[in-house]
Amino acid sequence: MKHLQKPMTDDDLIRQFLENGGKVTKGETKPMPHDLGISKGSWGNKLTKEEKAAKEADLGKVER
Repeated sequence: MKHLQKPMTDDDLIRQFLENGGKVTKGETKPMPHDLGISKGSWGNKLTKEEKAAKEADLGKVER
């Protein structure tokens, strides 16, 4: 079986896109909600009221 190389490469496609008026921009993302945990064991689980109060108390100490 003979493999044929494609006539277009990624560089050619990018160049054509930019030549036709396309532009590359950096997208913006939303900030992560503070009530979501970031450890592996609690990813995606919202904090309880007690945990949330403790976290806000810790943040208040650090920011001041």
